[in-house]
Amino acid sequence: MAVQTIVIAGGGLAGATAAKTLRAEGFTGRVTVVGAEIHHPYLRPPLSKEYLLGEAAEDALPVVPPGWYGENDVGLRLGARVTGILPSARTVQLDDGRSLPYDSLLLATGASPRALRLPGSDLGGVSTFRTLDDSRRLRDHLAVGGRNVVMIGSGWIGMELAAAAATYGNNVTLLGLEEIPLAGAIGPDLGRFFRQLHEAHGVSFRLRASAREITGTGGAATGVITDSGELLPADTVIIAVGVVPETGLAEAAGLAVDNGILTDASLQTSGPGIFAAGDVANALHPYTGQHHRSEHWSNALNGGKVAARAMLGKDATHSTIPYFYTDQFDVSMEYSGFASLASGAEPVIRGSLADKEFIAFWQRDSRVVAGMSVNWPRKAQPSAQKTIKALISARTPITAERLADQSAGLDQLLPEPA
Repeated sequence: MAVQTIVIAGGGLAGATAAKTLRAEGFTGRVTVVGAEIHHPYLRPPLSKEYLLGEAAEDALPVVPPGWYGENDVGLRLGARVTGILPSARTVQLDDGRSLPYDSLLLATGASPRALRLPGSDLGGVSTFRTLDDSRRLRDHLAVGGRNVVMIGSGWIGMELAAAAATYGNNVTLLGLEEIPLAGAIGPDLGRFFRQLHEAHGVSFRLRASAREITGTGGAATGVITDSGELLPADTVIIAVGVVPETGLAEAAGLAVDNGILTDASLQTSGPGIFAAGDVANALHPYTGQHHRSEHWSNALNGGKVAARAMLGKDATHSTIPYFYTDQFDVSMEYSGFASLASGAEPVIRGSLADKEFIAFWQRDSRVVAGMSVNWPRKAQPSAQKTIKALISARTPITAERLADQSAGLDQLLPEPA
């Protein structure tokens, strides 16, 4: 069946990138993007980094200029939601009662912040973090300085927000369920590296600890009581304990769901003509032969491209090696690879943690499966991330000693061309 009409449910990076790719690939049929937010699709990483810190203007956030949609005949329905899918009729229902037909449908509905049902969680000054509006509100609040901020959650977003709050001159305390922050993602040694970085900038930690109650007066937060009974002063409480993929539409439509919407390597779901990309997709990755769900911008960017090509019947595989980055204080970090394969492995360090300039490699069966570069010159040739991705793709055994040996250049780590 020739594809004439494509509906994209979700107005984030994956959805906008898919629309852009459809037009770049020459598709001349109807394209409609339905986005729940009132803002044009935008990039999320700056929300907890440079935009939050006032280092990037809001006009740097859109995925494409707002005028691009009209110029390229892409329908954009903002402040709207797809509320139902009728696979047999190839139709979606919208929250205003209207319906849209489709030949192909892309589910790029993303994820929502995980809620904590705590006494006092509805008080003023308590918030989760996900959207542009969240970042706007928090930036205006933190920029004043001198506030007592309690961050609940010691993952990447929690650590980035804690860094931003401290940079603005606020008193920051971070609660986390891990004994060492980020240890589940990068191991205890590197987790300690980030903890010490934060402590050097005045952030206090309570680990392992959780929030039992948020106290308040006059409808505004005044403190957080931990599970040990400690009362932490707080006029600002930020809850960042992960996100939950928005799979409700897929489940109601009878699609296969397991920690996201299950897809094959071309991002095709179990439903005819229905694809999924971005945070919501749990896609089969050809490198591991396993399903992976990634919540990082690189996955949404590349997934949107792959889904668009696949919807047009082209040969497309979502085979990109996962990538993300973080900026905290004076540390800029990039990570490529498969955290599931790296889990439990001892990282091989090239460089110096003390000098805050190093590369960490993770291996399984002597093969590099993940790598992290910290304050490594991004313009260096070859770049650390290109080297890491090349080593992962090569699947060639390499010794830990060779990875750590700085007397040899990064280019010498790569296998000889066949």
